Amino acid sequence: MIFGVFAGITWALETVILGIAMSMSPFTSTKQAIFLAPFVSTFLHDLCSAIWICIYNGVRGNLKNVWGALKTKSGKMVMLAAVIGGPVGMTGYVLAIKYLGSSIGAVASAVYPAIGAILAYFFLKEKMQWYRWVLLGLTLVGVYGLSYTPDIKIDNFLLGAIGALMCAFGWGIEAVILAKSMKDPSVKREYALQIRQTTSALVYGIIILPIIKGWGFTVKLFTGGTGMLIPTIALAALFATVSYLCYYNSISRIGASKSMALNITYAAWSIVFSMIILKDYSMLKPLPIACALVVIVCGIFAAADVKELVAKKNKKQ
Repeated sequence: MIFGVFAGITWALETVILGIAMSMSPFTSTKQAIFLAPFVSTFLHDLCSAIWICIYNGVRGNLKNVWGALKTKSGKMVMLAAVIGGPVGMTGYVLAIKYLGSSIGAVASAVYPAIGAILAYFFLKEKMQWYRWVLLGLTLVGVYGLSYTPDIKIDNFLLGAIGALMCAFGWGIEAVILAKSMKDPSVKREYALQIRQTTSALVYGIIILPIIKGWGFTVKLFTGGTGMLIPTIALAALFATVSYLCYYNSISRIGASKSMALNITYAAWSIVFSMIILKDYSMLKPLPIACALVVIVCGIFAAADVKELVAKKNKKQ
């Protein structure tokens, strides 16, 4: 559970830093740049993360083991999870944000733990007690409260709804597949992350960017004077890599449904880092603070199996 909470904390830090990169001039200069920014930034983010985890595995002498894991059936399932969770899930998130608005889009992304918990119940036989469902529901309500804006504008409900479904099912299915794959002793957490990030970056670079005609814009980011943009994305990717390692560690130890409930607390932790890094105190109001506390507390308790904890305590005694 500690790994799950830390995954949420580091993902919140990654979110704030990536938000800084998204606000830089290369991504806001033209209408084309604004359209391409989410896709290009995700590609660069996953590419940098793949490089970071490659360095980590290289230093530990694990690159040969990663290649060995890739050849297994479980390793190929991780590749499938990467495609479902990365390009499919993230593209769905972008569509939901674009056509339904940021508040509803954020809630769409937050629904994935519920989808994942249902799938984990059927496919992984992970039990979910009634009170944990209630707490997970309260966590989602808290996320909605954090992202709610009264002036919601919906541009295209159908496309937005399709995007929301892609996002929720994509991220939920990814967690379940990863939980199943990492039960294979040959597919350790750091190996799975290397496969996941590399696959996601390749799919974005080979398929998605050519479709949206984004390679020219991407190349200009490296050749033009973009200042601190690339280093900022690389820093965000570093924290994302740490977050993924903790998240995968949590999944392999306590299961997919519990880990997703803990990971979603990033929505609340991001407020803390926004105040520390950006000096943004706009969320320092009673309702956002209350919602943040609901997300953190309910998210943690939604991952806790009371009977299991009591049984372990009695066993120690």
